[in-house]
Amino acid sequence: MTILLLVQVLLLLLSYLFLTYLAVLTVMAGLVRLRRQFETSRTRRFAFVIPAHNEEETLGRTLQSLKEVSYPADMYRVIVVADNCTDNTASVARGMGALVYEREDPQLRSKGYALRWVFDRLLGEMPDLEAFVVIDADSTPSPDYLTVMNWYLEQGAPAVQSSDLVELPDPEAWNAQMTRIGFLLGNYVRPLGRKALGGTVGLRGNGMCFTRSILKAVPWESYSLAEDLEHGLRLLQRGYVVAFAPEANVYAIMPRDAKHAESQRSRWEGGRFPVIRRFGWPLALGALQKFSLVFLDAFLDLVTPALVNLTAFVFVSLILTAILAIAGVPGSVAFLVAWAGALALALFHLFAGLRIARADDSVYRSLRHIPRYAFWKLRLYARMVQNRGKSAWIRTTRER
Repeated sequence: MTILLLVQVLLLLLSYLFLTYLAVLTVMAGLVRLRRQFETSRTRRFAFVIPAHNEEETLGRTLQSLKEVSYPADMYRVIVVADNCTDNTASVARGMGALVYEREDPQLRSKGYALRWVFDRLLGEMPDLEAFVVIDADSTPSPDYLTVMNWYLEQGAPAVQSSDLVELPDPEAWNAQMTRIGFLLGNYVRPLGRKALGGTVGLRGNGMCFTRSILKAVPWESYSLAEDLEHGLRLLQRGYVVAFAPEANVYAIMPRDAKHAESQRSRWEGGRFPVIRRFGWPLALGALQKFSLVFLDAFLDLVTPALVNLTAFVFVSLILTAILAIAGVPGSVAFLVAWAGALALALFHLFAGLRIARADDSVYRSLRHIPRYAFWKLRLYARMVQNRGKSAWIRTTRER
């Protein structure tokens, strides 16, 4: 019984650590006021860089949206990296006026390798380019995207991450709706709170912006399944903070079919663990040795589980503790109150966060899918355990 008591106390402390962190970020995010004016004395020359592997179905829409960006047309270029493509990605890109770099390397296959390859060429061949924005081949930016990025670079930011959100999906696409909620909280609310705390917001892969100088100072050398997360932490270790531009958005299309989302979610979930193993302890040591809130924030952000995982764990613990309390087990009532408090923190982050993100009614209606989504993730984790050791990059199926 003593061991069981200690385990429950430890689990409670960990749950409160993570959930209190999320609650603090939520409160801080609510204090941030978004900018409305972005005038600068300097207009930088940008390049949109689009890594694309067999993306002929979605690329045309993305390229068309880039033509509609409200920025001087002669001050930005659109560059597509057709990486190990076996379809018409390159010809679609050229037909839309993009500059195309074709890469063939069957051994080094991933977005990270494609980015390093093209950055090396662009830095050497195009000295006029001052900043580079990376967006996915299935995404569209907000019209003022480059204007906002230009302002943040003018403030001295070496790297900027925009809001990476999900385009409004079909109301019946429950998995995409759940991903949309996760992106609103994870890619908007929490970075907004971290911005208020003065921390680095890290990189999200889609909507990343780098100055020419930062790409030279810290070359892209991140090739894991979570290459964006990895590179953001490498920047932090070198002393560079990634700024957050919540006023600029990229909207990605998520798979409608849950089966099509499995490879994408497995890559996101599985790719995080090696990064935790590599960077978790150095970040914790840096927070202690340097008394750095920035390192502490980066550590907590890295190790905090997904909200649906945390909430499901707290809810199950609450139910089990309620059963023990009904059975008259001593001390169970106190633990029941504690687990109820943890659940309240999770719900606060969810509902207050959605309010801060100005979520529409369809988001709140889709909350009914949370139990289904939690069970789907549980099955996904079981398959990931069965397939452990298979770390190859698998392309997410695109739907017409």
